[in-house]
Amino acid sequence: MKQHPLCTDCEQALDVLALPLPAEVKREWAELETRRRFLGRAGKVLGWAALASLLGDKSLSIEAHAAGDSGTSAIPSRADLKLPYFAPKAKRAIYLFMSGGPPQIDMWDYKPNLAALFNQDVPESVRGTQQLTGMTAGQARFPIAPSHWPFKRYGKSGTWVSDLMPYTGRIVDDLTIIKSTNTDAINHEPAIMLMNTGNMNAGKPCLGSWLAYGLGSMNDNLPTFMVLQTQLNPKENNQPVSSRLWGSGFLSSEYAGVGLRSSGDLVLYLSNPDGVDREVRRKMLDAVRELNQQTYEEVGDPETHARIAQYEMAYRMQTSVPELADLSKEPKSTWELYGEEAKRSGTFAYNCLMARRMAERGVRFTQIYKRGWDVHGDVTGVLPQLCRETDRGCYALITDLKQRGLLDDTLVIWAGEFGRTVYSQGGLTADNYGRDHHPRCYTTWMAGGGVRAGITYGETDDYSYNVVKDPAPVRDFNATILHCLGIDHNKLTYKFQGLDQKLTGPAPASVVQGILA
Repeated sequence: MKQHPLCTDCEQALDVLALPLPAEVKREWAELETRRRFLGRAGKVLGWAALASLLGDKSLSIEAHAAGDSGTSAIPSRADLKLPYFAPKAKRAIYLFMSGGPPQIDMWDYKPNLAALFNQDVPESVRGTQQLTGMTAGQARFPIAPSHWPFKRYGKSGTWVSDLMPYTGRIVDDLTIIKSTNTDAINHEPAIMLMNTGNMNAGKPCLGSWLAYGLGSMNDNLPTFMVLQTQLNPKENNQPVSSRLWGSGFLSSEYAGVGLRSSGDLVLYLSNPDGVDREVRRKMLDAVRELNQQTYEEVGDPETHARIAQYEMAYRMQTSVPELADLSKEPKSTWELYGEEAKRSGTFAYNCLMARRMAERGVRFTQIYKRGWDVHGDVTGVLPQLCRETDRGCYALITDLKQRGLLDDTLVIWAGEFGRTVYSQGGLTADNYGRDHHPRCYTTWMAGGGVRAGITYGETDDYSYNVVKDPAPVRDFNATILHCLGIDHNKLTYKFQGLDQKLTGPAPASVVQGILA
């Protein structure tokens, strides 16, 4: 006969969920206790048992208060969040991520007075005590490299834009240009992680996953969050990007981004194997669903339900994805707008066109990655090519969304992980230079739902080195994106490892009010 509820050597097995523990502890166990994770987490049993013995009867009152009338704890669902918290200006978002760090001083941050300072050292009073990368920390000098390209004023706003981006210049009156974005990271991996997930360490949900978790889907036949990678140009310095940038971290895998490939099957393993028709696939999924449901009832792992949902989504995507990718019905005006490059799968223009089509079909969050912006050298040789690859696509996407009435409730974001230095990395000549990583200031832009069109926010010093007015740290940048979609960044949280985790992290963050419409 069982002598004590915490005894481990009696005839009844120890049931953690039957222990007199707080409801939150039981909920975490229910989420994490799977066979796959059992060995790694089994040590918690003894710790929780010891905690229960120390709390005694007090834990029962805590549990009753947390669990409510049912006396059992429930795993929180997206429906419990009751989002959006307020009427959003944007229903969906498209994020154009320029991986590598575009040089703001050559593209957006016009500093005409630097021409007279060519090859002079950046004053120490400007550089201050900033940490440098290992690539330039050993340089004897930090010579100023003014931009090689002239700038022009565009639009009613009179915004200065580099000659490298004539197409983007046409849409400046639709853009909110932020010149004071800044980050805590100086190297690619932590900076990209911070920009995409709000944390420099891996394992946290990305922005798209938080939106999928918080707001859910607007289309039952396509994923809530989709990812497109632009094909690599071997002449560019392509920093790697990995799936953890669009991963769901500790959230259910149901909220991770689904990548579309540029060749072969658009989504891996979406097509039926040879000899398996759609009817057979349906029967197989029904059988697997029953098995998974039995597993869920036995184990209670929420990832089982996520797997069921993913199988069902994949089945529906067998029809919806080919329709999404079928461009044959696009009118001639589409190609006149995006250019002939948009007909080639994997180009940036093609991805922008696909993003518009996803927006039309109710995809909540689309992220496009364009690598190659890591211009440590040969800026005058590489940067024009990068801008040619992206300039028209950005213009076409904004123009297309606006023409179709989608821009008003779609937030479009253009950003990299940091900027580039005003001083040259390596050799400096009148015709060429390199630029190192620069976290203190860089330029980003937004357009569409929730932000003011035709403005420039923030200012940098005469060297495009430090922010001197209206700083916009990465955490504030991400808080503002959430706000435009009706989410308070302080309220969208998920309990994990004892903390109320959120996109903006534990450090204070504020919405950038100056750019809101």
